[in-house]
Amino acid sequence: MKFMKLGSKPDSFQSDEDCIRYVATELATDVVVNVGDVKFYLHKFPLLSKSARLQKLIATTTTDEQSDDEIRIPDIPGGPPAFEICAKFCYGMTVTLNAYNVVAVRCAAEYLEMYESIESGNLVYKIEVFLNSSVLRSWKDSIIVLQTTRSFYPWSEDVKIDVRCLESFALKAAMDPARVDWSYTYNRRKLIPPEINNNGVPRDWWIEDLAELSIDLFKRVISTIRRKGGVLPEVIGEALEVYAAKRIPSFMIQNDNDDDEDVMEERSLLETLVSMLPSEKQSVSCGFLIKLLKCSVSLECGEEERKELSRRIGEKLEEANVADLLIRAPEGGETVYDIDIVETLIDEFVTQTQKRDELDCSDEGNGFVSDSSKANVAKLIDGYLAEISRIEPNLSPLKFITVAEKVSNFPRSSHDGVYRAIDMFLKQHPGITKSEKKSLCRLMDCRKLSPEACAHAVQNERLPLRVVVQILFFEQVRATCPTTKPSLPPSGSHGSSRTTTEEECDSVTATEETTKDKTSSSEKSKAKGVVMSRIFSKLWTGKDKDGVGDVSSSDTSESPGSVTTVGDKSTPSTRRRRSSS
Repeated sequence: MKFMKLGSKPDSFQSDEDCIRYVATELATDVVVNVGDVKFYLHKFPLLSKSARLQKLIATTTTDEQSDDEIRIPDIPGGPPAFEICAKFCYGMTVTLNAYNVVAVRCAAEYLEMYESIESGNLVYKIEVFLNSSVLRSWKDSIIVLQTTRSFYPWSEDVKIDVRCLESFALKAAMDPARVDWSYTYNRRKLIPPEINNNGVPRDWWIEDLAELSIDLFKRVISTIRRKGGVLPEVIGEALEVYAAKRIPSFMIQNDNDDDEDVMEERSLLETLVSMLPSEKQSVSCGFLIKLLKCSVSLECGEEERKELSRRIGEKLEEANVADLLIRAPEGGETVYDIDIVETLIDEFVTQTQKRDELDCSDEGNGFVSDSSKANVAKLIDGYLAEISRIEPNLSPLKFITVAEKVSNFPRSSHDGVYRAIDMFLKQHPGITKSEKKSLCRLMDCRKLSPEACAHAVQNERLPLRVVVQILFFEQVRATCPTTKPSLPPSGSHGSSRTTTEEECDSVTATEETTKDKTSSSEKSKAKGVVMSRIFSKLWTGKDKDGVGDVSSSDTSESPGSVTTVGDKSTPSTRRRRSSS
């Protein structure tokens, strides 16, 4: 820490009890200065030679016959300690200035009007030299000085100490890291490898020290740095994240704080940080924005902050992960986790993507970028639905479908993620109805399942029988015609294709459901085997007939294990009766 010594005479100030200070000399004191609750017994001449304000006060006291020769200055900045340093300077006694007391003494000297016009080399001049040549050139001393200015407002602002500190911070933050030769605090992973610059100083070296400032000073520092330029928006975003992690307890750990005062303070901090976010898209990470959003929910911040965060997250939702989207709902809600807010994020992503596509429609490469982002978001939401189905006991099929449908048109390389999400929901919510199961399964395109997913699905007791049949059918078509994509007439239902083959399995499904209370698991498997045999018999019959394997035009039925002829026509009711028999 930088310091400066003034004066050369020994300190002869002494105390008599706690509220009396005097100079121990043979010469009797002739003036009493009341500063707050402390009385200083001093001599007029040293004071008059340095302070214009004391000259006026003493002159007023001398002309007033009713005066008791006491001067009262209760409002001097810094109180008795700052006045005592100024008085010692008037006597030529040794005083030491440092980063902790220089603001108080500077403001007190301003109050006492200790200018060069009174005497050359006066206290105001000497402090200014110390500030400009030493304190403001020191990184950590500047931080201490700026922190102490809050206690001396508006005097510190009048003498522009805070402004000069802000300018010093902005200049140092924008400096080439290779030129940084002062100490600083850094306990995080460096944003750039040390070998990029000569001395291993990262470009965000200044962030942690500024996180010690109060939010009002921190905001002023960041605003000054941004106005002066020379610092990347990404570094500004990193500074905001470090500050949030250090100053907002709820940012790192979601806890229930019952102290209203603490909650209000954290809420105010969070709202201020949201207002400080740089406008550049890549300036802050998606993870940081989602943490802010989680905090805004738990701290019950205003709707404006939540909307702004949702909009910013929507711009880069593809960067999020499943854990990011697991946001606790406020107490008293229908669900443990806030699923509505995830819907909002998806809607914001869709809106932002559409705007981006409209603005950049002339750029040939942007379509690929948009599709890539949509594919990533589709994968993210598939994973989110699987996880929320596992941990959210109150998730309804309708809410599941609503979320899934928002990304149903997004490009996917496969529907394995959709299948895993549906399977997890069926596993954790076994009490849903048959129609709800069908609605869930319509979200999945059986033709886009990987062989591994198909192998799992055909043995999955939780899936409706018709879905298993479709999967087996498409696998058979893929096996017999590997170069041809399985295709059947569309049904208009979320990617699944309803065909005569699907209707074929309905008769068996109906039979199975009417007797499900009397049928064991092994018998269900046999029923599925009967249907598989029936479908494959029809498949191969159709293939032998026209060489394509198109079973959708066939409406025939046969007994399990037998091959039927095309001319054997029967109605669904007949088939149902046969199955029942």
